[in-house]
Amino acid sequence: MTSSASGSGPDGPAGPDPRVLCDTRALAGAPPVPAGALWKLAESGRQLDANVIRLAPGGRISTHTEPLLDVLLLVVAGDGVLGKGASEEPEALTEGTLLWLPHGSTRSITAGDSGLAYLTVHRRRPGMQIGSHAGAAPA
Repeated sequence: MTSSASGSGPDGPAGPDPRVLCDTRALAGAPPVPAGALWKLAESGRQLDANVIRLAPGGRISTHTEPLLDVLLLVVAGDGVLGKGASEEPEALTEGTLLWLPHGSTRSITAGDSGLAYLTVHRRRPGMQIGSHAGAAPA
């Protein structure tokens, strides 16, 4: 028995279909904007967050530490430098470079002369929740 692309499978209703979301080369090659998000994953029910970010030539993401999330970063256009650790040990970034930025790591990113565009993917952060403060008196 075969199932249709959007129909039911042998175990019940089929899940969502895989699909193409964007062309990162086309995004990165579009007329330059100074900096910012070129694309964001916005599908409902997702377990991941993903963004295509562009930094203007010489633009910089300051040194920071992500305490909770591992991040994959793929350079899709341009070049730059990853500053690793508190000493900001330089690591060259070029088109096609794939980085793992483990949670707890300290890093910075600086775009080269042609700017830098990259895709980031990480587990979706949970939304803000309203709850009671531990030790607070009940209302």
